[in-house]
Amino acid sequence: MTGEIMRVAAAIFLATAVHGQSAHAEVVSSGPNGFHVRQSVQIVIPQDAAFSTFGQVSSWWNPEHTYGGKAENLSLSLQPGGCFCERFPTGGGIEHMRVTYVDPGKRLILTGSLGPLLYEATTGVLDMKFDRIAGGTKVTMDYKVSGFANGGADKLAPAVDAVLAEQFKRYREYARKPRPQN
Repeated sequence: MTGEIMRVAAAIFLATAVHGQSAHAEVVSSGPNGFHVRQSVQIVIPQDAAFSTFGQVSSWWNPEHTYGGKAENLSLSLQPGGCFCERFPTGGGIEHMRVTYVDPGKRLILTGSLGPLLYEATTGVLDMKFDRIAGGTKVTMDYKVSGFANGGADKLAPAVDAVLAEQFKRYREYARKPRPQN
């Protein structure tokens, strides 16, 4: 049954992946037991704003890539031990990732397995870097996954990269929107 769930989840994951990736998306490396994907964007906002906007995941995450179909049920607590979680409307929920390192405005590291990787014996490290550049911030995301993925992690890497490229594009577009001044 678990293998069947994984095949269905992987099919959904692949079917809903968006192929319009940003210019700075790539599968850095992949093999049967792991992969490394990277996304990078430049945003004309300060580092602190880029960092805090990333934490507003319910405002920019594509609801098609949630378990309940509603991004407003997502939350991300930007503190050590914080949760990138999703509440289910009927109760319960899922911990997508756990925050393990926070350097506000500069770096955020989360651990966990996204999407169908949850159903496999894999673990992942999502490393977000927020670097100041002339006129704004360069945001780089590295997601490294290792372990046993039925059928091979290298087969999942392009789909994971495509989904994360879509999410990163949505994050960039949301971060670029003007915000009211306090």
